[in-house]
Amino acid sequence: MAATAASSFSAAAAAAARRSSPSHLRLLARRHLPFSSTVSFSAAAPPAAAASFGWEDALRVAADDRRGDESDLSGYFRKVDTCNRGMDKKGEFVEFMVEDQVVGYIHQGFVEHLRDFRDVFTIASGSNGNNNVEHVTLHSSLRTPDERTNAVGSVIRSLGDLIPGIRNELYPITSSYGMPVYFSLERAAAPFFGIKAYGVHMNGYVEKESQKFLWIAKRSDTKQTFPGMLDHLVAGGLPYGISCEENVIKECEEEAGIPRSISSNATSVGAISYMDIEGFRYKRDVLFCYDLKLPPDFVPNNEDGEVDSFRLIPVPHAANIIRRTHFFKPNCNLVIIDFLFRHGLPWLPKAAAKLEER
Repeated sequence: MAATAASSFSAAAAAAARRSSPSHLRLLARRHLPFSSTVSFSAAAPPAAAASFGWEDALRVAADDRRGDESDLSGYFRKVDTCNRGMDKKGEFVEFMVEDQVVGYIHQGFVEHLRDFRDVFTIASGSNGNNNVEHVTLHSSLRTPDERTNAVGSVIRSLGDLIPGIRNELYPITSSYGMPVYFSLERAAAPFFGIKAYGVHMNGYVEKESQKFLWIAKRSDTKQTFPGMLDHLVAGGLPYGISCEENVIKECEEEAGIPRSISSNATSVGAISYMDIEGFRYKRDVLFCYDLKLPPDFVPNNEDGEVDSFRLIPVPHAANIIRRTHFFKPNCNLVIIDFLFRHGLPWLPKAAAKLEER
């Protein structure tokens, strides 16, 4: 991905930044533009049932211009704040190490479920005579990535309902992005091992008569996570053995029917990370973000059954939905907020000026 694409602001956003004091750019400061340096947000837990709102509800909120809150950034801060949770529980987790490298974090309570699998996991306790767990590693007999993948996969299957939502999709386990793969782990199990997982999110937008519009998806009611909620035009996890660029192209075709001739023009714009601790789960995700300017007459068509429908929404209306509702899948809020600042909406300087007054 091009570093230059990841490090450029739009002229309007840069102008607003120059008008603001550093303390008032907290939201922008939480975004690190080259993806080698990322910011910590978190994703909230999925709802138990499909979202109860429809497009009519979302569009009504979006088009309501009587509130006069266009320059109020507090709604965005609330989305960031509600996505950051559980860091006070971080001390309940121990390091998960492979080949002397920390690859994740496991809750001490979850460690107890791993004790029965002594031929797969080695649990190191304190050397001062207490039984406190210091860290967890894989058994020394598991030397190759394939051996580790198969052994850990067998444990995941044995744990049954303790790890819900099995997808039969493997994520590569590394010490950091681009480093050698130690083994691969079922996607649904990644939060239980505190694995840093990677994905791609793409803002698909259109320009008409000097106005920008975003294509927004509504997730299928049958999705395992966040059913019925609003989503990006294209987003997905980054599985083993595929580059970010190729994954964007693949997801574009599957989720929105965008041909390679168009999707290959998607531009890398940076990355956002978020963390969430809930129970035994320590979710650490990194989203590689892309923008794709689509032809004005393009209409998406879902190919994989994961999307209920699409709508083309003026960017300020999408901003209203984020500020005023919880209709979007939580991490989508963060990526779209980033889009708003990079593309410098007309109200951005005014919002920065209001913050200056505080």
